[in-house]
Amino acid sequence: MLAKKYRSTVVAITSPLQGIYTVEFSSENGNYKYYPGQFLHIAIDQDYDGSSQWPDSRCFSMQSNPNEETIKITYAVKGVFTRQMEEQLKVGSEVWLKLPYGDLFTQPHNKTNTVFIAGGTGITPFLSLFTGISFANYINPVVYAGFRNRELNIYESEIESARVINPSLLFHPIYQDEQGIIDIDSIKHNTTDDTSIYISGPPVMIKLFKQSLIQKGVPAGNVLTDDWE
Repeated sequence: MLAKKYRSTVVAITSPLQGIYTVEFSSENGNYKYYPGQFLHIAIDQDYDGSSQWPDSRCFSMQSNPNEETIKITYAVKGVFTRQMEEQLKVGSEVWLKLPYGDLFTQPHNKTNTVFIAGGTGITPFLSLFTGISFANYINPVVYAGFRNRELNIYESEIESARVINPSLLFHPIYQDEQGIIDIDSIKHNTTDDTSIYISGPPVMIKLFKQSLIQKGVPAGNVLTDDWE
């Protein structure tokens, strides 16, 4: 699927916690086309007209599923670009989105006992899959989602929607201030040789967890990551 530029309007913004924003966009030039788990580039340069050289942009995983008319992303304010987003984006603001990119769930993988490991906002590309009808095709999926504290787990409504689509889903939230970090050894112990393991989160987490799993005997092809950053 070729990437396309969509002139888009911000239709909703929520800030469940200070410095964290969920933004919803609507396309002005045709329906968004993408697969679950893919990501986009957002450009907020107000002078960009859609035809000149693509301006400075930032990548974000799409949190919504492809059956929805709008696209939703969640971001944390961490650097210059996201600080500009915080200051500039309002309901009614116009931006450009370029998508889709990535092949997270279009790669060959086992849909039985699939394991999903997420750190913080790294859960968002998984939600793109979990809230769509294709998630019903997974058998006994298991999610381990790490958050610094309970307050940062802002995805309960999407997880409940996922459970309606796939009642076999097991969701394990792990709060660092109470339980420590995700125990990758324990997760590995509960997998088999043909288990597909997805990892999404901060780049350092992805790298360490992937290396650990492979060192412990998981075939490299069974560890699938969302590491476009």
